[in-house]
Amino acid sequence: MRYLQWFVFLFLISFYTNAQHKFEGFIDNTTWQNNVYLSVVDDYRTINGINNEQIISKTTTDSLGRFEFSGDLLEPIHQIYKLHVDNCDSENLDENHFIGHCKDSKDILFIAKSTDSIKFPLSFDAQMFCDITSNNSKNLAIIKVDNLIEEMKFSYSEYNSNASRNLNNKKWFKTLQDFGKKLKEPLAELYIYSFLSDRTKPFHDYYLEDLRTNTYYTELLNRLKTNYPNSKYTNQFETELQMDQFGLGDSEKKAKFNFIYLLSGILLTSLLLNFWQYFKSKKQKSESKTQAKAQLTKQEQTVLDLILENKSNKEIAETLFVSLSTVKSHINNIYKKVNVSSRNEIKELFYK
Repeated sequence: MRYLQWFVFLFLISFYTNAQHKFEGFIDNTTWQNNVYLSVVDDYRTINGINNEQIISKTTTDSLGRFEFSGDLLEPIHQIYKLHVDNCDSENLDENHFIGHCKDSKDILFIAKSTDSIKFPLSFDAQMFCDITSNNSKNLAIIKVDNLIEEMKFSYSEYNSNASRNLNNKKWFKTLQDFGKKLKEPLAELYIYSFLSDRTKPFHDYYLEDLRTNTYYTELLNRLKTNYPNSKYTNQFETELQMDQFGLGDSEKKAKFNFIYLLSGILLTSLLLNFWQYFKSKKQKSESKTQAKAQLTKQEQTVLDLILENKSNKEIAETLFVSLSTVKSHINNIYKKVNVSSRNEIKELFYK
């Protein structure tokens, strides 16, 4: 029984020891204030900038610039963490962190869990972090992505033209997405996704177009659900994905809806124009008839009415008790005054 108790005790001691994290490194005290902050990034949309609500620990460097974070504050599953230093006014430091803004700052993002140990050595060019070593390869996944993004920025600077930028946008969108899949760490892919889908970035249009046809995003969601079920990252990504997909469907519905309204508007306008032309033509014809009749004598108007009743010259003569030659004379006068040359033209002009 005593051996069993010792075994349990040693197991618990071993577990407690293994559950300790340790992040250590150096900063240049001549460049930065000697405060170093450790934050957990719960919302991947707040990766950029400083968030006072996400800071979980602060330490002060020694005279050589060395810092260390250790203990059992971290979760046993991977999360995104940030180390940062800044030169914000010490009197307004909390305010600067709260509003998420400090122009003169530097940070590094990494993935870690409660048992990880990471070293951040000082680089030769006095930058904050370089040549990171760790006991967990996943720690470096986001750092590798950041290195690739730096390479991308350099390629953009070679030729500053619209054509060059468009080509680079297409190239780097796919390059970053493929690189994330090869890392086999969904949180690193999520970091890339947040970069490519950012509305302030030139990739956003490519992201929306890609979302229409690419199954990658559904596959990423499945990978997140498998590796990080019910985590804030997974829930946030699923919500965003649903909203963006709904937005795409909504925009397509709106486009279809607008097209139907446009087509309906064209048809209605065409119909109204036809009615307007019809009534205008009818009005003009009525006015022409009135003007033409006004030129005729009373007897010629009577002859015209009989012509429109399809009476023959003989029938007109008998009706008016005049000679046939008189009827012909009236008809010739009508032709000249209304500018026609036959009975059919008269009927077309005066048809009731």
